[in-house]
Amino acid sequence: MDKYLEILLSSQASVSSLEDALNKINSNHELAEVLDSPNVLPEEKQAVIEELFAPSVAGLLNKLAVRSKISDLKEIIEAYIVKLDKINNVVRATVICVNPPDEKQLQGIKDFVCKKSGAEKAEITVEKDDSLIGGFIVRFGISEYDFSLKSKLESIRSRMLKTARDNNEENESSIIELLRRDVRDFEFRSDGEEMGTVLRVGDGIAKIHGIDHAMYGEIVVFENGVKGMVQDIKKDSEGVILFGSDTDIHQGSRVKRTHRKAGVPVGSEFIGRIVNPLGEPIDGKGDIPAEDYRLVEQSAPSIVDRKSVDTPMATGILSIDSMFPIGRGQRELIIGDRQTGKTSIAIDTIINQKGKDVICIYNAIGQKASSVSKLVNTLEKAGAMEYTIIVCSTASDPSSLQYIAPYAATAMAEHFMYQGKDCLIVYDDLSKHAVAYRALSLLLERSPGREAYPGDVFYLHSRLLERSSKLSDELGGGSITALPIVETQAGDVSAYIPTNVISITDGQIFLESDLFFSGMRPAVNVGLSVSRVGGDAQTKAMKKAAGSLRIDLAQYREMEVFTQFSSDLDEETKSALDYGKGLMELLKQPLGSPLSLSDMVITLVAASGKKFVGIPVNNIKKYQKELLDFINTNYRHIPSSIEREKDIDDEIRKDILEACDEFKKVNNG
Repeated sequence: MDKYLEILLSSQASVSSLEDALNKINSNHELAEVLDSPNVLPEEKQAVIEELFAPSVAGLLNKLAVRSKISDLKEIIEAYIVKLDKINNVVRATVICVNPPDEKQLQGIKDFVCKKSGAEKAEITVEKDDSLIGGFIVRFGISEYDFSLKSKLESIRSRMLKTARDNNEENESSIIELLRRDVRDFEFRSDGEEMGTVLRVGDGIAKIHGIDHAMYGEIVVFENGVKGMVQDIKKDSEGVILFGSDTDIHQGSRVKRTHRKAGVPVGSEFIGRIVNPLGEPIDGKGDIPAEDYRLVEQSAPSIVDRKSVDTPMATGILSIDSMFPIGRGQRELIIGDRQTGKTSIAIDTIINQKGKDVICIYNAIGQKASSVSKLVNTLEKAGAMEYTIIVCSTASDPSSLQYIAPYAATAMAEHFMYQGKDCLIVYDDLSKHAVAYRALSLLLERSPGREAYPGDVFYLHSRLLERSSKLSDELGGGSITALPIVETQAGDVSAYIPTNVISITDGQIFLESDLFFSGMRPAVNVGLSVSRVGGDAQTKAMKKAAGSLRIDLAQYREMEVFTQFSSDLDEETKSALDYGKGLMELLKQPLGSPLSLSDMVITLVAASGKKFVGIPVNNIKKYQKELLDFINTNYRHIPSSIEREKDIDDEIRKDILEACDEFKKVNNG
């Protein structure tokens, strides 16, 4: 092809002479046969060419005739026009309209095309299409801009239908007002509707060309109404992840830019509702009025916009609040194998926020719909849905929805955080989130790395979890506390995703399978669990009551290993083992039964005072419950003082121990 273009460029052939030659050949079947036949001598072909065609194109036609490739002339002319346009910085555009534009309008269109393409000159071809009703469509290169009245009316129609559907056709005034506003505000946008075309589609991914001004993360709309997000930008195409079925999308389908990045509606009306990652309700309770619209991808607060974590986010779980306290604004990872109680800890934490002015968001990523339904029932029975939002992308949803789900949930939480409120958000779980992102990346033809994850998988979670923080007083002092959940395989915390998230978070609660199956629930591994905020997020009462609990448990575990094969133990060792067994039993806690601060402090003070020693292990939990009921009934000043002061002094500690002794007497009596 290049050598033919060089012949034309050297001869300075005009486009019109080439098109005349093509028309002569196409209109004369016998001439085309003579020039393309291998049985005709080259000299005879040359004589015919010199007689019938202009000298500027004769050289090209001789070359093609000798090789019997006259049929390639049309393709060569098209390539030559493109080459000339590139050399002369000219762009050719087609204007489709109902009525041909006048000179002033035509000049305006030329200026618009030159501005968008960067060319110095525009050549315009006009085509008539009565179906546009009014306005026009401009096409050049792979770009298309739709200024037609037909497109605007279609947009108004779809919005009216959506409004009618969302309101169940009960609120006619809202539809009429929408129509009035659209008609009143009707105008052609200065940049029109930039259109693109689908090159190929499959597995929830569409390759598109023609929307070369689209932003990374921008929402685009396909002609069947399905939305997508630009996730990959290359020189001559864009990769779009679909937020719906690709059944009705095919090669050649039209795509329209929205000039808006992916976002989610937010507001207080979302509390108590179940929504998908696009903010659309999926609980069958009708539309949700939004107060604002926030982008799903936001920058994390800067260092100067934050303050240190100093307020407890109590879980109500004794083993966690006593040894691995979580603060408001902290990011505490819950990690362990499947079926070890990770979600249960998160749900108990949500239930424990009742009456504490904390807005909770549970984000289900790739979970079974039945599991989410069961979880919602648990929260409803506990009265926790009154302050909880469920953002759900189930296992049956596309990977694209699973990918943006945690970002959308965080955007909802940020709406409240910047109003000075405290939020708790649970990501269940980020292992499935990473898998969804890996699937999208591989389909977008990005290079795989370790375990086939893309190179930016660390950034995937770091930019998400860094948004959880406690804001400075100048910004209202709101906070987002994150409880990300990560699933391990056979307890391997050194795998790729677990190590990534461990390094991003402020500590982890490690749940061990062996402990879980031995009956220790929650199965918290004291050795591998840690809170990097520590005592800063713990009340003075809990700090004093917990005392040496963690050391005592570690000593018990070590002593248990060394003495399990020994039959001859001294009394001191037996006493230490009995004390450790009692502590382990006290740390067991049934699902959905979070403890108050006073109950936990009383339990720990009694345990450190050896008030559970001598109680049969099987009866310790029953004994603990009866003891707490006894103190809450007969010594009400103890729990009220602890809840009010968040501290204990020697007198309260003495009162607790005396109450334990009295209960023991009453119980034995």
